[in-house]
Amino acid sequence: MDITESVKQRKSIRAFKPDPVPKEVLQELMELALRAPSWANTQPWDFAIVSGAKLEEIRQTYIRIWDEESRTDLARPQGFPEPYNSRRQALGRRDVEVMKGTRDGQGEDWRRMLASRLYGAPCVIYIYTGRDFYLQGDSVNIWPIFDCGIIAENIMLLAVNSGLGTLPAILLVKYPDVLKKVLGIPDSKLIVLGIAIGYPDWDYPLNQAYSQREPLDNVAKWYGFE
Repeated sequence: MDITESVKQRKSIRAFKPDPVPKEVLQELMELALRAPSWANTQPWDFAIVSGAKLEEIRQTYIRIWDEESRTDLARPQGFPEPYNSRRQALGRRDVEVMKGTRDGQGEDWRRMLASRLYGAPCVIYIYTGRDFYLQGDSVNIWPIFDCGIIAENIMLLAVNSGLGTLPAILLVKYPDVLKKVLGIPDSKLIVLGIAIGYPDWDYPLNQAYSQREPLDNVAKWYGFE
């Protein structure tokens, strides 16, 4: 698939078919994703690619403790100043409208249901990095997190090329202590992001909707062009 088409088709998938993703498909995808750039080629990423019984253990634990306070390794936003809040609220209104009248859209619990069940994904790719590279004395080195974001985009675009869908979500790493216990990840690592991956359930209403983007002229200024 042309890279332009991968960019156009990539979207956040919130419901997956139960079909497992073959390991060889994921391995080829991940090996290609490793071509992502990073600061001085430090490659500050590690991955836990989880399916089957281990993922089900995580899922069932998340369902059981979902109402407990989030314990993410990285700080979540404490607020959303403008213009970011308006964009966030517009997405929320769109989701409610799309789900209106559906079985899952009844009441306020459908978001909780989707997230706590890891969106029904048959596989999740967890990205983590070294605590000692991120936290350096009294300062924070943000660049390994930035680089993890770059490779996450590689993964998601390559997934489209393989007929797969993805959802990058902080809620997938809401309880890093659970992930570290189940997967044996040492506390010397910070869990950055989870990417749910699998075959999209295109009958699910949210999977048929695309979020809007700001026009380029609203976010870009041009200099030195005639």
